[in-house]
Amino acid sequence: MPTTEKRPNFLIVIADDLGFSDTGPYGSEIPTPTLDRLAKDGVTMTAFHTASACSPTRSMLLSGTDNHIAGLGQMAEFMRTRPEYQGQPGYEGYLNFRVAALPEILQDNGYHTILSGKWHLGLKKELSPHARGFDKSFVYLAGAGNHFNNEPQLGDHPFRPAATCADGLWMKNDAFLDRKKDIPMDFYSTRFFSDQMVKFLQDRTDEEKEKPFFAYLAYTAPHWPLQAPREAIRKYFGMYDDGPEVLRVRRLEQLKARGLIPPDVEPAPMIGQMLKEWDAMTAEEKTESARRMETYAAMVDLMDVHLKKVIDQLEATNELDNTFVLFMSDNGAEGKLLEALPIMAGFPLVEIIQKFYNNSLDNIGNANSFVWYGPRWAAAATAPSRGFKAWTTEGGIRCPCIVRYPPLTESAGTITHEFTTVMDILPTVLDLAGIQHPGTRFRGREVVTPRGKSWVPYLNKKSESVHPEGQDVTGWELFGQRAIRKGKWKAVFIPAPLGKEEWELYDLDRDPGEIHDLAEKEPQVLVQLLEEWEKYYTESGLFDPKALAPRYF
Repeated sequence: MPTTEKRPNFLIVIADDLGFSDTGPYGSEIPTPTLDRLAKDGVTMTAFHTASACSPTRSMLLSGTDNHIAGLGQMAEFMRTRPEYQGQPGYEGYLNFRVAALPEILQDNGYHTILSGKWHLGLKKELSPHARGFDKSFVYLAGAGNHFNNEPQLGDHPFRPAATCADGLWMKNDAFLDRKKDIPMDFYSTRFFSDQMVKFLQDRTDEEKEKPFFAYLAYTAPHWPLQAPREAIRKYFGMYDDGPEVLRVRRLEQLKARGLIPPDVEPAPMIGQMLKEWDAMTAEEKTESARRMETYAAMVDLMDVHLKKVIDQLEATNELDNTFVLFMSDNGAEGKLLEALPIMAGFPLVEIIQKFYNNSLDNIGNANSFVWYGPRWAAAATAPSRGFKAWTTEGGIRCPCIVRYPPLTESAGTITHEFTTVMDILPTVLDLAGIQHPGTRFRGREVVTPRGKSWVPYLNKKSESVHPEGQDVTGWELFGQRAIRKGKWKAVFIPAPLGKEEWELYDLDRDPGEIHDLAEKEPQVLVQLLEEWEKYYTESGLFDPKALAPRYF
């Protein structure tokens, strides 16, 4: 417990599809002074791990356990048309009630709980943030949406995405909102979610101010569609004219210079469906691709700009230094239009874009454009790791994470290479708040206990590690891709055509890029890891995902 008399506040900030090296503390050319400040005053993590996609990660964050236990064994968007998933425990498609959600626990222990931003853990009222422990919330319920609230396809029934056929996409507290009437005309997601969080903090009653708070700020940026105000995009004109391969090299050099990756690291080659190489593009194609990246950079820039307002609010009320601030991404950079593939109800995405959007060069980034930046730009952001979002290789699950909390991060400006996971956040928050997890009974129902571990003993130097090597085991599975890790050893299974369709083995201490498969050289290590996989498979309630693996990543 910290020495301060008042229990700590918490501010958890999550970016959507942000790449490992997309911010200043991780060597990006995109200026992020707010995050730079948090890193300077806190700890920058280089081995923080999530699930390989967004809603599974969010379920792990709020439950402290594996996504297959918490209800997101697969993303809801992919399960609606797959009868194989129906009735499978852990595959409900929402944060299930087998877990005690972090805001529920904190609410029951005297915390004021608030949320602004993306939910993606249930579309119905009984599954909403208000029903899962948040006192105040203003949320977008679905997984992705227009950053200017321009959704023309929602009014055209034949093209209406299946995943949005709910009572509504927006909620304030326990009430659904009308997207056209209740959302401001000048809406821009990042600005609005930040301003709403500031308003929640400012509008606390005297009684609420007496309570410590748990604030969850979940941006939808920089998730596709890539959109930003024109003046923000213009700032980056010309910055990416050399292409993603050159950017990748520059980012790697910055990561090395900052001590975030080893100086002799061997970066993974670009893999997956990489489409046309930069040198093979026409001048027009290069300009158009660079414009997409310029727009993405503007979105990251604006996220930092508007996050500053929240930090400034806490500083103005003298609450910042008693607030545990954590910034993270929910998965690796997005190399594909992942959720759109099933969301678009079987209609070809290109047909929807042609009907409703204008993706001409001068219009990219506007409210009526719909673009993403593709696998090569994503691979630049995940280097030196292999893959990106949807992959269980490091590129899909190794994410940026910055923590600032002066009572715990006294050695400010430090970097840690300690292996950590998103499941650790719940135990860490409860530890700092002096709250015990309820165990196996909570609010009249049976619940599971967390799999994550508190960071407190490690950060206050009372423990040498969070997950002792040779003891703790962590598993991943999504879209048929599998991984199991124990200490420095990691086994990975990637289905064909993207992978070998067999287990691979990597020593991450020597080979963080997962390039040199040691399965044949270290067969006993692989056997031991596969035994751990079988345990994980059973404990987490997995069912054989191989036949259900999508083939388009």
